[in-house]
Amino acid sequence: MNKTELIEKIADCSGLSKADSKKALEATLNAIKDALVAGDKVSLVGFGTFSVNERPAREGINPSTMAKIQIAAKKVAKFKAGAELEGALN
Repeated sequence: MNKTELIEKIADCSGLSKADSKKALEATLNAIKDALVAGDKVSLVGFGTFSVNERPAREGINPSTMAKIQIAAKKVAKFKAGAELEGALN
């Protein structure tokens, strides 16, 4: 499912227009992104938790030259599915 299909599904389930559904989805995604940028965790009970994970700097290998390189530390977004979502999948 892509973003357009998700917007259509939201519109069908909620009775909102596609334009309003698009605004709602974008507002939700922006709120989640803003919280993660601020270092907060976003917990949606029954669905899951979005959080930020810090990866430390490490040494890697360039596969084309086999030379050792330093990979910088970085922050990555992480999602952990909630029990209700996991139960629905299994």
